[in-house]
Amino acid sequence: MTPGQRRALDRLLPRYGVPLVDHEVDLNALFGRTAPKTLEIGFGMGDTLLEMATAAPELDFLGVEVHRPGIGRLLTGLEAHGVSNVRVVEGDAMQVLGQMLGNGVLNRLLLLFPDPWPKKRHHKRRLLQAPFVELAARRLEPGGLFHAATDWEPYAEHMLEVLEACPLLENSVGPGRFSPRPDYRPPTRFERRGRALGHVVNDLLFRRREAA
Repeated sequence: MTPGQRRALDRLLPRYGVPLVDHEVDLNALFGRTAPKTLEIGFGMGDTLLEMATAAPELDFLGVEVHRPGIGRLLTGLEAHGVSNVRVVEGDAMQVLGQMLGNGVLNRLLLLFPDPWPKKRHHKRRLLQAPFVELAARRLEPGGLFHAATDWEPYAEHMLEVLEACPLLENSVGPGRFSPRPDYRPPTRFERRGRALGHVVNDLLFRRREAA
C-alpha cells in the first residue's frame, strides 16, 4: 500500500465507506436518492468502477472489495473526479449479499474477472458457484442484469453452466452463448493484458426472470 492510498483510506473512507453490518441496509437512504443500483463485487484497483460511475451519474454504484490498496486508489479517484454516486464496502461479498441487501434491490450485479483458481483442487474456491448465483439473482429486480466476465476459458464455460442452471436467470443472448462486451463496461487493464497474452475474453449477461 502506498502512503497516498493509506491517507485516502484514513481520510475518505468515512465519506464513501459503508460499514460491514449484519442487517439490511436501505440503499436509497445510503445514496440520498432513488436511482438504479449497480453492485460490483471485487472491483480490484477500482479503475473500471470509477469510469462507469463517472460516465453514468444518474446511476448509483456500490463496490465491494477486500484489497485495501485498491480501495485506497478508488477513493483517491472518486475525490479527484468529484464523483458522488459510489459507496464502498470493505469486506466479504457473501456477507454483503446475504445480510446487507434485500431481495430485488439491485438493477445490475457485476463480477468482472474474478480469480479463476485454475488448478482443479482449487475450483471449490471459485466465487461463482450455484449458491452464490442463486443468492445474487434474488437480490436483482425483475429484468435486472447479472454480468460476469473472464479471460480464462475453462472458467467461462463453468460460469455459463452454473448461470444457465439457475432457474431465476435467463441468458440474454440465448442458451449456450456468450455476449459481446456491453458499451457500459470499459476494457480493463487486466483484460488488455490478457488479450495481449492471447486470452479470449468472454462476457456473460443473464437477466432476472420476471417470474420463476
